[in-house]
Amino acid sequence: MTVKDAPARVDLAATDDIGWAVRLLAATPTHEHRDPELLRRWARAADAFGAALAPVACEARIVERDGGLELGLLARYTSRPPTVELYTDTIDLAERTVDARGWRHWYPPGSVRAAALAHEAVHVHLHHGPAKAGLKRALGHSALRLGRLRVPGHVAGAEEVAAHAYARTVCGLGRSPLLLTAALAAEAEARTGSANGSNPPPARDARREN
Repeated sequence: MTVKDAPARVDLAATDDIGWAVRLLAATPTHEHRDPELLRRWARAADAFGAALAPVACEARIVERDGGLELGLLARYTSRPPTVELYTDTIDLAERTVDARGWRHWYPPGSVRAAALAHEAVHVHLHHGPAKAGLKRALGHSALRLGRLRVPGHVAGAEEVAAHAYARTVCGLGRSPLLLTAALAAEAEARTGSANGSNPPPARDARREN
């Protein structure tokens, strides 16, 4: 997941969780010209869906490694074999960022790793179970209508919003990991001096089906 346009000096926490979810959707290809109110409606629906999901166990193998900052990754799921990779250098930076911004009351010690793992676990759940169809129904987007027949459509980025809401809920966080992702994007921008997003910020989630 990438959140762009997050300058280091602004009060990122002034934007609420739904606001960051709307920005995520707006930055997702296919949504460039969507009505902002439609994006907000989808963001609210995806957030509510993720927050209401029952806890999901991570059945994939868990591997911890460095190199996430160079890749712009916090975590990644690969399917062959099913593996969740957690990038410890990015997680460490996230923990330091929480302290630096005074957000420890929202993100207790160790919660970044827990949230990253929960986020990936629910992605696996949505990819391989009936919950994905449930998310489509909750969003209310139609890919096709033929009389009374309505085929629910895919909304790019909605699964990310739902996964962040799930992680916020099951990990007992005060704010969505989306806010922390925005802060990490700002840290990456400050380090590289890049204002155009040419270098991928840390804290993206990448799932690779291979």
